[in-house]
Amino acid sequence: MNDPIGDMLTRIRNSQMRGKSTVMTPASKLRAWVLDVLADEGYIRGYEKTTGENGHPAIEISLKYFDGEPVIRELKRVSKPGRRVYMGVNDIPSVRQGLGVSIVSTPKGVMSDANARAANVGGEVLCTVF
Repeated sequence: MNDPIGDMLTRIRNSQMRGKSTVMTPASKLRAWVLDVLADEGYIRGYEKTTGENGHPAIEISLKYFDGEPVIRELKRVSKPGRRVYMGVNDIPSVRQGLGVSIVSTPKGVMSDANARAANVGGEVLCTVF
């Protein structure tokens, strides 16, 4: 697998289109950090580290719905393995005039765009959520 974050985001998108309550994805530290930001911003209920059916570590993500509709309307990968996107603190985009969130990997950890601006750090823009 070349893009583990892109794979996780696609699993979340597909599960929400099918109306699933949970989705499983292989475990990694970076995936857990991205899920921490999604949980802090209120886009998912939470996640829990488990073991998959083949014995490998996995993460079970609890998806969040409001009035039968998924809370996450749009989930886009920005920085891809073929083209990394790095931005300074002044260049980090605001998603839908601040209604959405950009998830940024900075030297101080993975955080939302608002937290990155508050900490005055830039970094790699992993994805945008609305």
